[in-house]
Amino acid sequence: MKAIEKFLKVVANNEFVEGHEVLEEQWHLYKKCHDKENESKILKGLINASTALALATKGKSEGAAKVWLTFEKYRPLLQTTACENLPLYKEAETLLDAKKHLFM
Repeated sequence: MKAIEKFLKVVANNEFVEGHEVLEEQWHLYKKCHDKENESKILKGLINASTALALATKGKSEGAAKVWLTFEKYRPLLQTTACENLPLYKEAETLLDAKKHLFM
């Protein structure tokens, strides 16, 4: 199973800290590859969105809102980056938005 598939599964189950963890290794690998720069930023955004949701569930709404902004910063890359995992990244975007409406 791909890291992004694991991410979708754990976020769907409201396991937001785990969502951060399952993408971390892939993000570290991609940020070292020049040709994966935008994809690494997409992953960074998804990680931060999951972290924001984790903070929100702990009642830390101000911190959650601040961390969510990193996701918003990189969200436009979902419209301009061509990559194999793009459909899964867009699925994650939709899921994260739905969770934001529930928890933030």
